[in-house]
Amino acid sequence: MLPTNINNVLFDLDGTLADTAPDLAYALNQLLQEQGEPALPLETIRPTVSQGGIVMVSQFLHIDQEDEAFPALRQRFLDIYSSNLANETALFPGMRQVLDRLEADNISWGIVTNKVSWLTDPLMRALGLEQRAGCIVSGDTVEHSKPHPAPMLHACQLIDRAPSRTLYVGDAKRDIEAGHNAGMYTLIANYGYIAADEDPGTWGADGMIETPLEILDCLTRQ
Repeated sequence: MLPTNINNVLFDLDGTLADTAPDLAYALNQLLQEQGEPALPLETIRPTVSQGGIVMVSQFLHIDQEDEAFPALRQRFLDIYSSNLANETALFPGMRQVLDRLEADNISWGIVTNKVSWLTDPLMRALGLEQRAGCIVSGDTVEHSKPHPAPMLHACQLIDRAPSRTLYVGDAKRDIEAGHNAGMYTLIANYGYIAADEDPGTWGADGMIETPLEILDCLTRQ
């Protein structure tokens, strides 16, 4: 159970705040077809999205990350994605109401993602959230990325909130680890990009939610 004094909520981006899988899948499929491979259904790609572009390119093009051809392929994937990052991406159902309620209740909110800033910032702008977020911390904002606590603590500094009164919501094990490493409370977004062979129940989070609106229930539950 979460405490009643939380005054700051931080979100992972891909698979927690926004459903970015369709546009990432489009970019991956474009790359696959350029390489003479067949396109894959969204359902196949979706569970890998929270692991990032490195894993997606390596796994679906069957290429080792140490292969000399890998950097160019990954960059091509990112270039395609950057030109298509907001075609179908949208906030998960209920998330806009969550953000409205947090703001109405004077609870600050922000983003901590491992997505690089040159992709994060235009996406947040396209979603109409760039000016609303109290902070946007990307994978290259500070020296370390999740599960290291540095980006989490940096976010709290930017908003001037204590980690001990902060809730972090994410859909990957490293999200929960990052939150704990920073001394925050954590929730697992079960609606996100979690593979069938993963067991979120072993990640040690303070709770799990099936929809974004359940965040509000967790914050108000006595």
